[in-house]
Amino acid sequence: MINTIDWFAQWAERTPEKVAIQEQRNGSEYSYSQINAAAVLLAAQWTVEFNLTKGDRIGILAENSVIQVVLLALAQKTGVVLVPLNFRLSRAELNYMITDSECKMLIADQDKLQNCAMECTLIKMSTESIYNYLTQDACSVVYEALHEDDPVLLLYTSGTTGFPKGVLYTHKMMFWNSINTEISLNITGNTRTLNAMPLFHTGGWNVLLTPVLHHGGTIILFRKFDAVAILSCIEEERLDLFMAVPTMVRMLVDLPSFSASDLSSLKYMIVGGEAMPLDLIRIFHEKGIPVRQGYGLTEAGPNLTSLHQNFAETKRGSIGKPNFYVSIRITDDHGDECPPDIPGELWIQGPMVMPGYWNKPEETANCLQGNWIRTGDVALMDQEGFIFIVDRKKNMFISGGENVYPVQVEKVISEISEIEEVVVMGMPDERWGEVGVAFYTGVSSLTIDTVKEFCMEKLAKFKIPKHLVYLPEIPRSDTGKLDRKKLKSYLEKVIENLN
Repeated sequence: MINTIDWFAQWAERTPEKVAIQEQRNGSEYSYSQINAAAVLLAAQWTVEFNLTKGDRIGILAENSVIQVVLLALAQKTGVVLVPLNFRLSRAELNYMITDSECKMLIADQDKLQNCAMECTLIKMSTESIYNYLTQDACSVVYEALHEDDPVLLLYTSGTTGFPKGVLYTHKMMFWNSINTEISLNITGNTRTLNAMPLFHTGGWNVLLTPVLHHGGTIILFRKFDAVAILSCIEEERLDLFMAVPTMVRMLVDLPSFSASDLSSLKYMIVGGEAMPLDLIRIFHEKGIPVRQGYGLTEAGPNLTSLHQNFAETKRGSIGKPNFYVSIRITDDHGDECPPDIPGELWIQGPMVMPGYWNKPEETANCLQGNWIRTGDVALMDQEGFIFIVDRKKNMFISGGENVYPVQVEKVISEISEIEEVVVMGMPDERWGEVGVAFYTGVSSLTIDTVKEFCMEKLAKFKIPKHLVYLPEIPRSDTGKLDRKKLKSYLEKVIENLN
């Protein structure tokens, strides 16, 4: 029986020599048949040696490489669940995720393997050791039957309570996200693109990488973002798609070589994470490159909406309209649909919505309403059907494409003995999009350097506030609730003083 979930076995049969992944760091190319064979060999060995079975979790702590793609092929054959881990996080944060997901194995880059003395006991293996499997022939192996509702990824997303939640991302979600992406962006087996988005986020996995691999295309995989190398790659390789967050786009545009670069091969510049500034949109339009923007979240898609390039300027700030197999609602507090131009909570429905959070029934019940997922984002639809995000989930802000939830940061900073109370907010930053500002009460002589040093061991670098502001007291309403409106006025003064 053919395993229809196993894309790599299918392409290894149809186009065995087609390059699936090219690693940018050294130019090494890996065909669909090589990746498939490596996954088959791993399946044969690990099911015996480690008693690896369907549903077991495998943590991945590594920079982008072909090894993650081999492990995806393994997951499509055996039903194991990959748990991509953000190597930028602190040891305490990583340990929480590995323990919470009950990983059976951890695959990590050698340097990260040596530095992650986790408290839990699990099988550890370096990514470097798996490269050997890419040069061997496949063997015969029998797989367990997989179902489309079986999870393939367990993606951790920052929680508003300070504890990350594991999103169960299924084979069905990956398939339908790919179909939506194909229809929206005209992805085919001839598609050639690059991926510099980190593979510990759904954006790295599912904006372009899995849709392109599903359709038998080619991905040039960057270990990390490198503006100079990316600009050269687009031009020299004549790529037809490129995806980035606005912070990355700004770094490309700021390069001295950008104005003279020939990017005419690009069908689209795809932007996500946050709205693309108008000046950047116009810079690419002047080069004749259409800009496509959209919206997504770890719990669904992530390719949920798309703003057609013809409306990039006239509907600037919009996330566009729903993709082909996506339904949306904008609802009031009673769950009733809002009329045009009236803001409400954005709800999403479709086969790309998660079944729930890992071992968190209460959070799942709060997020899912029947077949709908409540995004927590406030949106409105204009008279022409274009959707605009009015406010972000709670008080989250985005720094360098990474979600930062103030509650988690506040929890750590409040442990500093000189601080009595702290509130963290995001403010605009030319390089990172947004950075954190910590308003605090306590010892007025406390410095930002002291705060940064304290946080370094407990928080990822991008979560640590860049600015520290002392207040005699935190503003509150008559009922004792935090007065965010007053705090925003303080924030505006901070921004004004910095400018």
